[in-house]
Amino acid sequence: MSEPSFTVGIEEEYLLVDRETCDLSSDPPPQLLRECSERGAGQISPQFLRSQLEAATRVCRTLSAARADLAQLRSIVAEVSARYGLAPIAASTHPFARAIQQMPTDREAFVQLAREMQAAARRMMICSMHVHVGIEDADLRIDLMNQFSYFLPHLLALSCSSPFWEGEQTGFKSFRLTIFSTLPRTGLPERFVSYDDFRRKIDMLIRLGLIEDATKIWWDVRPNPRNPTLEARIMDCCTSLDDAACIAALVTTLLRMLYRQGRANRAWRCYSNVLLAENRWRAMRYSYDERLLDLARAELVEFPHLLEELLALVREDAEALDCVTEVEHARTILARGTSAHRQLAIREEARARGASEREALEAVVRFLIDETAAGLR
Repeated sequence: MSEPSFTVGIEEEYLLVDRETCDLSSDPPPQLLRECSERGAGQISPQFLRSQLEAATRVCRTLSAARADLAQLRSIVAEVSARYGLAPIAASTHPFARAIQQMPTDREAFVQLAREMQAAARRMMICSMHVHVGIEDADLRIDLMNQFSYFLPHLLALSCSSPFWEGEQTGFKSFRLTIFSTLPRTGLPERFVSYDDFRRKIDMLIRLGLIEDATKIWWDVRPNPRNPTLEARIMDCCTSLDDAACIAALVTTLLRMLYRQGRANRAWRCYSNVLLAENRWRAMRYSYDERLLDLARAELVEFPHLLEELLALVREDAEALDCVTEVEHARTILARGTSAHRQLAIREEARARGASEREALEAVVRFLIDETAAGLR
C-alpha cells in the first residue's frame, strides 16, 4: 500500500448579516451570490438557507496553501457582501436570529431536504467546518475512520462557536450539534471491517429508497462519497482564520500519525461509542473547560494535559507536513478561548456596561464580523 497523499481541503459555511441591524439577511440579493461565485471560480456556493454561503478550498498539498485559499475566499465574500450592506460571520449559530424567519434556497436538493425533514430542517440555521484529507485507499479510509473517531471530541472542543440560539445563552459551547442531531444519520459513525462492509450497508439504504446516495450520510466523520478523502465534519465553524487552519492541521496530522502507527503495528485502540459519545457531549457542553475521559487511563483528565499529549503525538507528522506553526496554534486557542468563549465574554462585558440584552448580542455580532475578516491580507 502506497502512502496516502494527505492532501487537504477545507469547507466553511458563513451566515450573512446586515451590518446595520446585525440580524441575519434572510433574503440577500441574488447578484451577491453570482458575484461571489464568479470571483471565487465556483468555490463559493449557496447553502440550505439564503442567508448562508459555503466556501470550499481547492485540493491543497500543504496547510499553508489551504489557509491562503481560504483567506482569499473569505475576502471575496466579505468584499462583495459589503457592497450590499452585508457581512459574513464564520460562526455556527447567530446570537439572536430566528430560524422561522429564514428562507430556504430555491434549489431542488434543498427543497427536497426541507420536504423530507420538515420541522427539523426549518431549524437548520447552523454552519459547520469540514476538513477533507486525501487517503486514496478505500479500506485504509475505513480503518483510519474507525481509529480517528477517538479524537473527534478534542477537535470539537477547540472549534466551538455556537453558544447562543435565538437570543438565548444556551449553556453549551457548541449548541449547533443539538440542532443537527435531529437529522438522521448524524453523530458518531458505526465501525466497519472494510470499505465493502461500509458500502453494503449504505447500498441497502439506497436500494430501499431511503436515501439517494451516500451524500446523505452526515456522520461526524465519513468517507467522502465523491472524492478519495476522509472528511471530518464534527467541528463548529471557526471564526478566526488561524483557528480554522489549526483545526485543519490537527485533522491532517492526526490521520498521518494513525497511518504511521499502523505501519509500525501500533494501531490506535478503538473504544466503544458509548464512551466516545460521553466525551462528545462534554465537548459540546463545556468545550475544554471541563475534563474529558482519557479512555486508556479510564479517568477524567484536564484538557490542557490531553492537548499536550496530542501535540506530542503529531509532532513528527506536523514537521513532515510543514505545519508545526498551525498545529501549535492550539495552545493559543486554549489560552485566549474559542470563538464561543470570546462571544460569551463580549456579551457579559456589554451587559456589565449597561447594555440591553439585544445590544449585548449585537456587540457579539460585530465581533464576529471583525474576527471573520481579520488576517485575510
